[in-house]
Amino acid sequence: MSNFKTKDKYDRPIISLRISITNRCNVNCLYCHHDGMLPSSKEMTSDEIYTICKIAKEIGVSKIRLSGGEPLIRQDIVDIVKKIASLNFKDISITTNGTLLSKYAKPLKEAGLDRINVSLDSLNPETYKKITQKDYLKNAKEGIIEATNVGLYPVKINMVLMKGINENEVQDMFRFSKEHNIILQLIELMKSENCEDNQFSEEYHYDVGKLEKTLAEQADDVKTRDFMQDRKKYFINGGELEVVRPMDNTRFCENCTRLRITPEGKIKPCLLRNDNLVELVKYIREGSTEEELKNLFLEGINKREPFNTD
Repeated sequence: MSNFKTKDKYDRPIISLRISITNRCNVNCLYCHHDGMLPSSKEMTSDEIYTICKIAKEIGVSKIRLSGGEPLIRQDIVDIVKKIASLNFKDISITTNGTLLSKYAKPLKEAGLDRINVSLDSLNPETYKKITQKDYLKNAKEGIIEATNVGLYPVKINMVLMKGINENEVQDMFRFSKEHNIILQLIELMKSENCEDNQFSEEYHYDVGKLEKTLAEQADDVKTRDFMQDRKKYFINGGELEVVRPMDNTRFCENCTRLRITPEGKIKPCLLRNDNLVELVKYIREGSTEEELKNLFLEGINKREPFNTD
């Protein structure tokens, strides 16, 4: 780890920064945390996002991921990516629901986007509509295919598994992924600090551990990804699957190398906590120097603690 510029007090390097550039969205997924809606006039500007990325680069961050809400809902999304790309990061990616991707895939690729993750939990129109409350499945599938056509690589599908809703659709999703040279990520439904969301999680949580045993038996090869929470990648009949298990998983925390920025422009040291945020954009708007902003980043990094330690 000595090659990394900035590490937290648990010797975890800070490699990537995930920036939630909006909490507005055009779907309404069952498992979403439904944070209070931030008006577009209060969102970070493309210049503010650029400044954040510039400081992040200086402290050693090499990867940027843009997320939401739905990041493609922002009309300046291509400009945002272009500005970030001018800083020469190793990797720039976006997580999207894919419903607007057929429009934006090519201009985003041309602006400097490297790869993309698409949240898609079902290929069944009725199930998709039940999960998202919208009838956008066709749009999402077209967006995914367009992303592969324009050369974004890898394209990944994020599939959140929910008991009694879509856990029996893994094989269908895997077949679709293999057909289009896409990596499938199976994601364990997370707990939340929100009581209503937690109740949903407990009711619909699907034990991904059992599925992993089956995948291991079927796999032609299994690899472990360094600095990705020891995440397993399964190679089966020419296709790739990854399994993401943040719940009650000490390895997830031990190998966490990511810092986050909320839609309000605050540093979020831990995915699973909201009680240790650090103001950032507020100080950009007040004219703080780059050195002062860098110190705020370091304050956020110093607040990082493993959420699961047992």
